[in-house]
Amino acid sequence: MKRFNHPLTGRRFVIAVPALWLTFAFLVPFLIVLRISFADADVGDPFGTLLTMADGVMTLKVKLSNYLFILQDDLYVLTYLSSLKFAAINTALCLVIGYPFAYFMARARPAIRPVLLMLVMMPFWTSFLLRIYAWKGILANNGILNNFLIAIGAIGEPLHLMNTPFSLIIGMTYAYLPFMILPLYANLVKMDVRFLEAAADLGATPFQAFWRVTVPLSKSGIIAGSMLVFIPSVGEYVIPELLGGPETLMIGRQLWDEFFTNNDWPLASAVTVVVIMLILVPMAIFNKYKAEQEDQR
Repeated sequence: MKRFNHPLTGRRFVIAVPALWLTFAFLVPFLIVLRISFADADVGDPFGTLLTMADGVMTLKVKLSNYLFILQDDLYVLTYLSSLKFAAINTALCLVIGYPFAYFMARARPAIRPVLLMLVMMPFWTSFLLRIYAWKGILANNGILNNFLIAIGAIGEPLHLMNTPFSLIIGMTYAYLPFMILPLYANLVKMDVRFLEAAADLGATPFQAFWRVTVPLSKSGIIAGSMLVFIPSVGEYVIPELLGGPETLMIGRQLWDEFFTNNDWPLASAVTVVVIMLILVPMAIFNKYKAEQEDQR
């Protein structure tokens, strides 16, 4: 019997659904933002007019002054660099803290792994905004931490912890730590422990076996977790707004100011496009690494 293959059945249908979703949820909004970034700020319509027709001639007008302004303005350059710096620090801290967590979960008894996994995911059951607000109560001058340190005699007067880079990093690390733990755990739990036994038989110490066997085998989990933490950290807005201060320049806050305070949609859209381009670079590196890994297999 001849088999009839409809073009939207099977694998093609499975691929078509997320492709359509990404098109309407990301590509179309991005094209709209890209379109606004080429408009004039003093035009009533933020979409402006790129294509004009006069005497049968179609003219394409592309305004690049917004992008040139971003490159020439020290504030935006410093804000981009500051966002990358805080995102990199957050990623490094999440990796240092999250790797032992994931390793312990992967080596725990199978019976308790679901419980440990649930504990890692439990913060997601609470509102993100409430969890960040809780840190304001912990780090405030009259907050829980300062009151505790004063009560035990460790300090004589409250420490200034709120609205500093310290409070920003604490909040971001707390919020994004599960995004590092989960891919690391998924990678480590599948690792064949016989490699460690073979390394021990060859005379490797536990640390040497960990560094030369476990870490290389978990490289894909490290990269995936780092991307999941780094990419959203670059454009973070809520945590810098609630816990950060004037010293914590973040591009998300700058975007808010341009959109809703200065009402300069073209410039804000240009900033958005540049941020997306910065995010696509590590994503492209990750995809290239995954493709090379698949080819090696």
